[in-house]
Amino acid sequence: MDLDGFHWGDDIIFDSNNGGLDADAGFRQSTAMLKALVEDDLVGKCGYRAREIMVFGLGQGGMAALSLAVTLHQTAKSPSDGELGGVISIGGGLPSEAPAALINKCKTPVLVCGGSSDSIVTPSSEEKLRHVFEAVETKRYRRPGDTMPRDRDEMLPVMQFFSRRLRSMKGVPAGSVEVGLS
Repeated sequence: MDLDGFHWGDDIIFDSNNGGLDADAGFRQSTAMLKALVEDDLVGKCGYRAREIMVFGLGQGGMAALSLAVTLHQTAKSPSDGELGGVISIGGGLPSEAPAALINKCKTPVLVCGGSSDSIVTPSSEEKLRHVFEAVETKRYRRPGDTMPRDRDEMLPVMQFFSRRLRSMKGVPAGSVEVGLS
């Protein structure tokens, strides 16, 4: 079975507890690459606003997405410039190099999903997210482990997050009321 993947970390670090790779391997290079993609290409060349961009990641990809949101917030000229449409992280928290707390919290809303046990998303990592981001939503699967959603119950929080954060390109139909957008 071919299991393709991508290593977002700056280095490969082995976890002596389980003999596997340590997910938190530094994200400076990947964050810089993602920041350039957002600012130079999506915003600069394509004309999107940061608020129209959502980032979804699994494991290290989720950690890289959260790191990107913090970096954009910290380097933005105004608070609205640094706010993404949202970040969905499946089984990934903030990297250790991210600040433990921010006085002016990041406005990008975050959804973090993880297993009921055997999860990288621990209570302490959830607390760190709440010290850095204004809006953090955490959803736990009924099963252990941090894998991609497998069924309707696991995917529903992701779809609800998307529906609250995505804007209609056609606008609101006559006679309707638009709710849930900030």
